[in-house]
Amino acid sequence: MHIDILTLFPQMFDGVFSHSILKRAIEKQLFSVKLHDIRNYSVDKHRKVDDYPYSGEAGMVMKIEPIAACIEHLQQNKTYDEIIFLTPDGEVLNQTMANFLSMKENILLLCGHYKGIDERVRELFVTKEISIGDYVLSGGEIPAAVLCDAVVRLIHGVLNDETSALSDSFQYGLLSAPVYTRPYDFRGHTVPDILLSGNEKAITEWKLQKAIELTEKNRPDILE
Repeated sequence: MHIDILTLFPQMFDGVFSHSILKRAIEKQLFSVKLHDIRNYSVDKHRKVDDYPYSGEAGMVMKIEPIAACIEHLQQNKTYDEIIFLTPDGEVLNQTMANFLSMKENILLLCGHYKGIDERVRELFVTKEISIGDYVLSGGEIPAAVLCDAVVRLIHGVLNDETSALSDSFQYGLLSAPVYTRPYDFRGHTVPDILLSGNEKAITEWKLQKAIELTEKNRPDILE
C-alpha cells in the first residue's frame, strides 16, 4: 500500500512513521508514504494557500488552486483507489472502514486546516470523507496519522502475529475481553483461574461473555 498525504504542516508527521508498527511496515516494504506540502503548489509569490470566505464569516478557507494542482500532479503518475478528506463532518472511522481501506493499493489523504477547504475540492476530487470523532481539531494531520495507524496494522504481514488483530475491539462488533499476564497474583488481585485451565472451549466462552459484559457497560450503542 502507498499513501500520499497532502498537508500544510508536513513537520507534524515527524516521528509518526519512524516508530512501532508503521516503521515496521515501511521496513518490510509493505507500506510506503509520502508527504506533500500544499504550499509548494501555490502560484502566489508568498505561497498563500488561504483566503477569506465569500460569506463574510470569521476564519480563513483553504484555496482550491494549490490543492487541485497538487492532486492533479500526483494523478499524472498514479490512480487512487480513494481520495480521502479528513473532516469532522465526514463518516466516523470504525473498524469495518479500516478493514476495507487496508485492502486498497493507493490512497490520498487531504488534511484540511483553518475554517476548511473550498467546497469545490470536495465536489471535484474527494471520493470519501472521514472523521475520527464528533469534535473539532485544528487540522487534519492528527486524524490522518490515526487513519494510517488503524489501516496499516491490518495489512497482511505487518503484524508478527496476525491473529492478534482478530481479537481487537470492534472486529466482531464487541469490545475485546480483559487480558492478563504475569504475575498471577498482584497485591491480592489474581488472574481468573479459567485462563490457566487449558480448556480452550471454556476460555473462549469466558472471553465472549466478558466482551459482551464490557460492551454493555461501556458501549451499549454497539449492541444496538
